[in-house]
Amino acid sequence: MQLRDYQVDISKKGVDILRNSHILCLAMEVRLGKTFTSLEICRILGFKSILFLTKKKAISSIQSDSDTILPDHDVVITNYESIHKIDRRNFDVIICDESHTMSAFPKPSLRAKQVRKMVIDCGFPKVILLSGTITPESYSQIYHQFWVHPYNPFKDFANFYRWADMYVDKFQRKINGLMVNVYTMGRQREIMSAVSPYIITYTQKEAGFSTEIEEEVLRVPMPEIISSISKKLEKDLVVEGKDEVILADTPAKLMQKMHQLAGGTIKFESGKSMVLSTFKAEYLKSQFATTRIGVFYKFKEELNALKQVYGDKLTTELDEFNSGNFSVIALQIVSGREGISLRNAEYLVFYSIDFSAVSYWQARDRMTTMDRLYNKVYWVFTDGSIEDKIYKAVKSKKSYTLNIFKKDYGK
Repeated sequence: MQLRDYQVDISKKGVDILRNSHILCLAMEVRLGKTFTSLEICRILGFKSILFLTKKKAISSIQSDSDTILPDHDVVITNYESIHKIDRRNFDVIICDESHTMSAFPKPSLRAKQVRKMVIDCGFPKVILLSGTITPESYSQIYHQFWVHPYNPFKDFANFYRWADMYVDKFQRKINGLMVNVYTMGRQREIMSAVSPYIITYTQKEAGFSTEIEEEVLRVPMPEIISSISKKLEKDLVVEGKDEVILADTPAKLMQKMHQLAGGTIKFESGKSMVLSTFKAEYLKSQFATTRIGVFYKFKEELNALKQVYGDKLTTELDEFNSGNFSVIALQIVSGREGISLRNAEYLVFYSIDFSAVSYWQARDRMTTMDRLYNKVYWVFTDGSIEDKIYKAVKSKKSYTLNIFKKDYGK
């Protein structure tokens, strides 16, 4: 495997940082080869025992990269959800892929706490953080990513709250009648200055990527069954059937139900769910009958709708899709938006849209490579649904929140 020039340069810089510190962050934009670069750093430093934490969908791809760069090394690759199954040993380094998934604040997420415990239990190995969007929504998200190693740049602060005293412009907001502290306004200059000795950033533009991503919205008429349920639910906040009930007695529930209905599915109050109409999947099949596509969906019943229509032409496994035996790969947005490449797809098609702005910007970039100059992304929206409003928000880098929903629908 021949690394690109910029990957070689970043590897050398990363080696210098890790030789003198406990933690390194590779903040490289998507499709720049963070995995290869991090493994090359491990090779140069002579790390023999490596733990690579990632998402389940990315394991096979990372395993292939590892076999190429470090064929004789002890590399354990697993998903974060299986971290409790790992045999504790003295790893030389722990690589945390998509580290921004550990960025919750003011309290650390379960994932961040588990990784920190692993670092301590394994004798304080080096840590490499990988992320294309290290601060997707707030610079306050930096803290807990570095916190996973006890010897981090902010080790002198007892916790996030004490750190925020110095690095965050706090303010208060009324939530459910109570005034609470809000910590989203992290001070960019001070925070980035503190972590700059440990971070290497690199953009697609710096790497010479010149890929154009064109988006097109396709619109599907709302079937009568979906329209009637949606209207009644928005008006009465409940729809009672013979055996099941659709309940939207809070704005949060109503927002979710309206989003589900836009894709022809619903989750009942009992916890059961079902496909009400396969209209969207049928539209996809008619529009993309002769092309290989990657389809992103949000709700699990949307996958069932796709399976009903596509049958054995659809797979959910990247290796099977890359083999050429399947014309469609269906991925859940959150699990498929990071760490994988859909370069073998002719188009990306979004059956549904996520509320998260991070999902929008990451998932739409799954086909980008250095040599691919043009990507086409389609969004399939149901006429008269909530989807256009979500799209407007996430495209402007704002997640579609409950507050925005209330303003849009007067709830």
